[in-house]
Amino acid sequence: METFISAAGLAERLESGERIVLLDVRWALGAPDGRAAFAQGHLPGAVYVDLESELASHGTPGAGRHPLPDPAEFARAVRRWGVHDGDALVAYDAVGGLSAARAWWLLRHAGFTDVSVLDGGLRAWTEAGRPLEAGAVRPEAGNAAPGWGVMPVIDIDEAAAWPGRGVLLDARAGGRYRGEAEPVDPRRGHIPGALNLPAAECLDDAGRLLPRDVLCGRVAGLGAVGGPTAAYCGSGVTAAFLVAVLDHLGEEASLFPGSWSQWSADARREAATGTEGGAPDPRAHTTD
Repeated sequence: METFISAAGLAERLESGERIVLLDVRWALGAPDGRAAFAQGHLPGAVYVDLESELASHGTPGAGRHPLPDPAEFARAVRRWGVHDGDALVAYDAVGGLSAARAWWLLRHAGFTDVSVLDGGLRAWTEAGRPLEAGAVRPEAGNAAPGWGVMPVIDIDEAAAWPGRGVLLDARAGGRYRGEAEPVDPRRGHIPGALNLPAAECLDDAGRLLPRDVLCGRVAGLGAVGGPTAAYCGSGVTAAFLVAVLDHLGEEASLFPGSWSQWSADARREAATGTEGGAPDPRAHTTD
């Protein structure tokens, strides 16, 4: 099981005849419905996954914008995607895995073990000369019986206390972390004690993961090695990507699903500004 799989590696596994369910998680802040893009072109046989309705429950200020889905509803979605027990699963998107990692995280949380994110996503696939197909895909229902509760999760109180016992990583762009701008949530800033590791800064200009040694250096520079680490973002989507990156590096991290959208909606919670650690995000990748 690889956390991230290359386009060449995926093509090789597909050509071997292995049963792999491909999940297209086209989603971005401000453009949450990727169905039109999916219909125009997707990996052959891929199934469209709606992040808003299938990878999250309805958000409320008290729970954040993208709370974890109800386990039973998620299980029904998994079967609707045509997943059978024992299938391998690969999730991809058009933003380097920043949204696809939410599917990766939930599937791992539900007990699936052979789950990967396509490194570089749709762009990597097409740049490798691989074909796309257009139109809708309606798979036959699968028989998978997902579990729940495998991945470590923390709540808002645990997030508040986390910097006292470990490293709390904020996956948002530097400007949002420092409180210079906040386009979505009620208040600016970050959770006191959190350090900034923008998820987009784990990618190169082609949307592929940076080399392992570079990622290891950045993670180690923030102290997120060998000890308690947790991640949050705007609403728990791109934080899942940081969890996946850390998993790729052999490190475990807990997810705070409510993230800044939950924290900033609670007037009792302090909002810190400025820089406590990490670096700004110079690119314009869409994050949550």
